[in-house]
Amino acid sequence: MKIIGLNQDIIWKNKIENFQLIKKQLQNQEADLFLLPEMFSTGFCMDAAEVSDKNEESLEFLKKISKEKNAAFSGSASIKVNDQFFNRMYFVKPDSEVIFYDKRHLFSFSGEDKIYTPGKDRVIVEYLGIRFLLQVCYDLRFPVFARNNDDYDAILYAASWPEKRVGAWEHLLKARAIENLSYVFGLNRIGTDGNGLSYQESSHCFFGDGKEISQKKGNLVSAELNLEELKDFRNHFQFLNDRDVFEIK
Repeated sequence: MKIIGLNQDIIWKNKIENFQLIKKQLQNQEADLFLLPEMFSTGFCMDAAEVSDKNEESLEFLKKISKEKNAAFSGSASIKVNDQFFNRMYFVKPDSEVIFYDKRHLFSFSGEDKIYTPGKDRVIVEYLGIRFLLQVCYDLRFPVFARNNDDYDAILYAASWPEKRVGAWEHLLKARAIENLSYVFGLNRIGTDGNGLSYQESSHCFFGDGKEISQKKGNLVSAELNLEELKDFRNHFQFLNDRDVFEIK
């Protein structure tokens, strides 16, 4: 399976321009799955009442482009449901099937927990035979929540992880791959947001032994996931059999 992630320089609070930019940058690109950053349509923004989707604008964009590209798309957006706001990561298949995960670990350092509602459920989606665990940015710091109970093959992280803490981002991505014997694809944004925070190119895909397998060209980062290779690796190193098992509540 081929995955392409877009190291998107997100235009602050401008959904229409971000949608147009994504389409332009992914033009002539082919993959089975395209990954976008956290809050790809607005930037990671605490002004939820202003920027959140009221009519599923971001989801409708993903459904449309997924159908056009005949590929799955995943990324998160700020949405409003009734009187609550969620940082929701979508996984949209070409047939318009939608699976979503609401970010569980809200970034209290920025006040996200005061504005958004945390998700309750861990979400795994299967696509083209590969099982993906959906995660958003700050979730990366919580390994118990991401523990592989032999129920997924790859983790997808959609993120807005600032340059000043990028070292932690890169080390933790590799750690999640090694400890879970899993592919890990972390897709981060680039550029500068409306709060003045800078984001450097730091998207990566790691194999279960911690080896980086991604290739980078311009604003795109790509990787090939080989399920049989992963199965052989896990059969040889059966470390998951010795894992501690915790109930996630």
